[in-house]
Amino acid sequence: MRRALALVVIAAVCLGSAASTASSSPAVRATTPRWVGTAINRLAKLVVKPAAPMAGYSRARFGPAWQDVDRNHCDTRDDILRRDLKPFTLKPASSCVVVSGDLNDPYTGKIIHFVRGATSTAVQIDHVVALAAAWRTGAADWRPHRRLFYANDPDVLLAVDGPANEQKSDNDASGWVAPQYTCRYVAQQVAIKRKYTLWVTPTEHDRMAQYLAACSVP
Repeated sequence: MRRALALVVIAAVCLGSAASTASSSPAVRATTPRWVGTAINRLAKLVVKPAAPMAGYSRARFGPAWQDVDRNHCDTRDDILRRDLKPFTLKPASSCVVVSGDLNDPYTGKIIHFVRGATSTAVQIDHVVALAAAWRTGAADWRPHRRLFYANDPDVLLAVDGPANEQKSDNDASGWVAPQYTCRYVAQQVAIKRKYTLWVTPTEHDRMAQYLAACSVP
């Protein structure tokens, strides 16, 4: 009788433990945003190989800056300012030219008040995967029109704090990441690499993987 009672108690404890585990697992998984898992999966599929030489690179190889590639009659810089500044003010009688606005800077977490001319350099338009970084991981082999489109693609661009952008320079994720935006920044770089079939260097890949693994910790 005592043996049967003991078995019943053990079974109840096991069932309770299993139920507790089952109920807690979804909560743990829910703490990891889906986009982090997507970035991890995409990173695993990118080609990994050493950087190509920088021979022949210049900003001019990506075409004149801020061209109206989408033909909406506004240059790309103003397109991005209108997208990322909230609120913003346009030049009178213009549907394009942003003269002022506030940026909630993703890279630093600061609120930056932008005034065209007076504080233009305080807000800069960053290529999340820098043009030089793209050049050494595949863009050197592109046709000119593809480089021009890349340099003006809204998916590649963010309005950000000017000093942070200058600090980044042409580094990839192995040399610099946005301090207040690390997870999103790395995930966006992976998405850009995937969209344009750019490869990652071994060091870049490993640093990206480390950052994304940290993002997925509950």
